[in-house]
Amino acid sequence: MGANQEWQEEQQRVNRVVGQIGKQIDTLQRQVGEIKAEVVDIRKNFWDDVTVNFDDAHEAAETYASMKQQAEVLSERERSHRHAKERLTTLGRLLQSPYFGRIDFAEAGEKTERIYLGIASLLDENGEDFLVYDWRAPISSLYYDYPPGPAQYEAPGGTITGTMELKRQYVIRDSCIRSMFDTGVTIGDELLQEVLGKQANTQMKSIVATIQKEQNRIIRNERSRLLIVQGAAGSGKTSAALQRVAYLLYRYRETLQAEQIVLFSPNPMFNSYVSTVLPELGEKNMQQTTFQEYLERRLGKAFHLEDTFTQMEYTLSAMNEPGYAARIEGIRYKASSDFMETIERYVSVLGKKGMLFKDIKFRGEVILSAEYIKEQFYALDSALRIPNRMKLLADRLLEELKERARLERTKPWVEDEIELLDKEAYLEAYNNLRKKKRYTEDTFDDFEREQKLLAKMVVQKHFKPLQKRVKRLRFLDMVAIYRQLFTDPQYITQFTPDDELPEHWVDICVQTTERLDRSVLAYEDATPYLYLQEQLEGFQTNTLVRHVFIDEAQDYSPFQFAFIKRLFPRSKVTALGDLNQAIYAHAVVNTGLSALSSLYEKEESEAFVLTRSYRSTRQIVEFTRGLIDGGEEIQPFNRDGNKPTVTQAADMTELTRNVADRIRMLQAAGHRTVAIICKTARESRDAYEALNASIPLRLIGKETSSYESGVLVIPSYLAKGVEFDAVIIYNGSKTQYERESERKLFYTACTRAMHELHIYFVEEMSPFIYRAPSETYTVIEKSYK
Repeated sequence: MGANQEWQEEQQRVNRVVGQIGKQIDTLQRQVGEIKAEVVDIRKNFWDDVTVNFDDAHEAAETYASMKQQAEVLSERERSHRHAKERLTTLGRLLQSPYFGRIDFAEAGEKTERIYLGIASLLDENGEDFLVYDWRAPISSLYYDYPPGPAQYEAPGGTITGTMELKRQYVIRDSCIRSMFDTGVTIGDELLQEVLGKQANTQMKSIVATIQKEQNRIIRNERSRLLIVQGAAGSGKTSAALQRVAYLLYRYRETLQAEQIVLFSPNPMFNSYVSTVLPELGEKNMQQTTFQEYLERRLGKAFHLEDTFTQMEYTLSAMNEPGYAARIEGIRYKASSDFMETIERYVSVLGKKGMLFKDIKFRGEVILSAEYIKEQFYALDSALRIPNRMKLLADRLLEELKERARLERTKPWVEDEIELLDKEAYLEAYNNLRKKKRYTEDTFDDFEREQKLLAKMVVQKHFKPLQKRVKRLRFLDMVAIYRQLFTDPQYITQFTPDDELPEHWVDICVQTTERLDRSVLAYEDATPYLYLQEQLEGFQTNTLVRHVFIDEAQDYSPFQFAFIKRLFPRSKVTALGDLNQAIYAHAVVNTGLSALSSLYEKEESEAFVLTRSYRSTRQIVEFTRGLIDGGEEIQPFNRDGNKPTVTQAADMTELTRNVADRIRMLQAAGHRTVAIICKTARESRDAYEALNASIPLRLIGKETSSYESGVLVIPSYLAKGVEFDAVIIYNGSKTQYERESERKLFYTACTRAMHELHIYFVEEMSPFIYRAPSETYTVIEKSYK
C-alpha cells in the first residue's frame, strides 16, 4: 500500500472516531442538561416530597427516613452530573487528538488486533469494541515496553504473550493527522515527532531512535536513588523528566499518587510552561514548586525574604556599588559545604553554651526571663539531642505558665474584665457550672463559684496565645543565634575548618548583621538560617514524597542539595542540569551537581549525559556552542535554518527601531513566540517602554506566572528552561556582556531560540561573540552615517 493511500486510510479512521466522539458528546450534553434540571427540581421541591411530622417518635422516625431517602436521591443525581461533566471534558480533549499511538498485536494463536492509544478509553456506539484504549490500560504497556517483535503484557487473568507487528505514532491536532511514522521506540517528544513525520529518512530515524533510547533509559530508570541528567541546552532533559513522571505514575499506579511527586522548577512561569508541555496524559499534575516558594512558606512570616532573582539582579548590575566584592564572596561562602560544616560545629557547641532565649512577658511584665529559660535548658541532660531538650524545656515552661495563670486569677485586672464581660460569656460560665453538676437553685455560694469560673476563663483567654508560642518554641531567639555567628568576626573561627574564611569576612559580617537588624534575610542566608533552625528545633521532614525532580539543578548550591535531601528522606531524586548554564554567583566556586553526587553512595546513583541538542536549528547550535568552553562536544540535530545575525546600531534609538522592524518580520514569517531577551529586569523595563508604543508586547517579571505565546520582553535569568520560536538579544554589547561571569548567561539567553536568533549591539559587540567561528553567524552591515 502506498504511503499516501495509507495516510488517507488513517485519516478516514480519525474522521470515523471523531464522528463517534461527536455523537457521544451530543448524547452526554443532553443527559447533563436533563440531570441538571432534575437536580434543580429536587432541590427546589425538596420539602414538598418529604412528609414532615414530629408528633410522636414513630412519625418523627418516618420523617427522618423520608428526608434521608430524598437526600440520597439528590446526592446520587449530583454525582451522576459531576461524572458526566468530567467525561465531557475528556471527550472534548479526545476530539482534538483522539489518539497518539497504534500497535498491531497478534496474541499467540489469535488474529492480529489493532490497538489505538489515547488519553482515555473510547468504546464504539454499541459499547462493545474499543476504538481507543486508555494509555494506562494493561494492554497499552506493550507500546511503552517493547519494539516490534515478541512482546507480552500482564492482564488481570495472567500473562498474555504474542507478537507486535507494528508500532506507529501520530501527531493529531484538531482531528487532523499532522505527522505519522512507524518506530521501534516510543517517542514522547513532540518536536521529534513532527520532525520525523516530515522527513522520515533512514538517517533521521536512527538519530531520533538514539536520542529516544537515551531518554527512555532516563524515563524508565527504577533502580537509582539519585539520577543525574547532565544535558546540553535543548537536549530534552525536561521533556525526559516529564515523561518519567508520567511513566512512574503509570508503572506504580497502585502505590504512587501524583501528590507524592514534587518538581522544583526555576520560576513560576516555568511551572505554567511545563503544564502546557506535559502531554495531557489523563494524569493529575504533580506538585510543582520553586525552592523560593518553600523558603517563603517557612520564613516569610518572620522576615522580608530576598528572592533569587533580586540577588541575581544585584550581582548583574551593582558592580560599582560599595561592598559588592564582599557580598559576592559572602554569597559563595554561604552556599558552600564548608559553611554547612561550620553550622554543624556551631550546633554541637550550642549544646554546651551560647544558646540565646527571649523573655516570656505577660501584660508588659517579664514572667519567665531569658536567663531563667537558659538555666533550665542547660540543666537538662546534655547527652540528649538539642530538639529533644527543647521539647522537654517547652513542657516545663508550660507547667510554669499554668501555675502562673492560677496566681493571676485573683489580680484586680481580672475583676475589672469580668465587669466588662458580655451576656454570652456569662452564659458560657453558667453552662459550664451546670455541666459540673454543682449548680442547684438553692446553692449558697453560686455567685462565688460563678466569679471563680469567670476569672479562670478570663485568665485562660489571655494565657492561650502565650502557651501557643511556647509550644512552637518561640522563646528561642533564632535571629540572635544566627546573628551571633557574625556579631564578632573572630567568633566563627572556633567552628571553621582550617580557619579558612573569605578575604572580606569583616565586611560580610557587617552586611549580614545590618540586614538582620532590619528583619531582611538575603537569599544566601535563607538556607543556612533554616538549616540552623531545624538543627535546634527538629527537622520538618516530608516522608510521603517518593520522587523529587530538580530542574535547572546547576543553580542549586551544595548547601541547598544537602537540605533538600534532609527534607525528603525517603525520596528518590532526579536532577537535571547543564553546567554551561550555571548563571548564579554561588555556582562559580563549585558545582552543586558534584556535591549532590557526594551525598549518595556510588552504587545508588547514576548519571546520564545528553550531548545532542535538538531544540535549535543546526545553525543556531553551531553558533552557540562556540560561545563556551567544551562546546565542541555538543552535537546539533540536523534541522536547517538561517544563521544567527549580529547587527550594529548607531545608538539605542536606532537599535530599538531595528529590533521593532525585526519583530514585524518574525511575526510575518509566522513565529508564534518571539522573546526579546535582556540582561536584567531594569534593562527589560527600558526595552519594554521603548518598544511598547509601536509593538504590542508583554513584559515578563519574576511574578509572572503564566506562559503565553506572543512577543515577550524577559530578563535573561527568567528565560531559563523555556524555549521560543525566535529570540532577539536586545543589547549584546561589550558593556552588557564582557565579564567572564556573564558568559554562561549570554550562552543561556542565545540557546532559548528554536528557529531564529538575532543579536543587536551599539559601539562594540560582546567579546563572547568573537569566540564563535565567524562563519557561524551573519554580520548585517547598517549604513547609519
